[in-house]
Amino acid sequence: MPRRIRRRIRGRFHHNCFKPCGIPRHNLDYEVLTKDEIEAIRLADFEGLYQEDAAKEMEISRPTFSRILNSARKKIANALILGKAIEIQNF
Repeated sequence: MPRRIRRRIRGRFHHNCFKPCGIPRHNLDYEVLTKDEIEAIRLADFEGLYQEDAAKEMEISRPTFSRILNSARKKIANALILGKAIEIQNF
């Protein structure tokens, strides 16, 4: 069983779902981004921090940060390419 470590999440997110225009939500598949994944995207891509610095912000190791960031980017790319909705997990 994987251990769950509490991570520092500082971003405030004002929307919890994004979807393609013109398609009702109930007709779409979706990708769910965890709080960790959206925070990793915020730190690395929005704030422009290096992975080492972003990992320190989240109080996790750099390899763990890299895995979280790669997972988030894959989910976002999948949603954009395949026209899926993106949901942010209970923030």
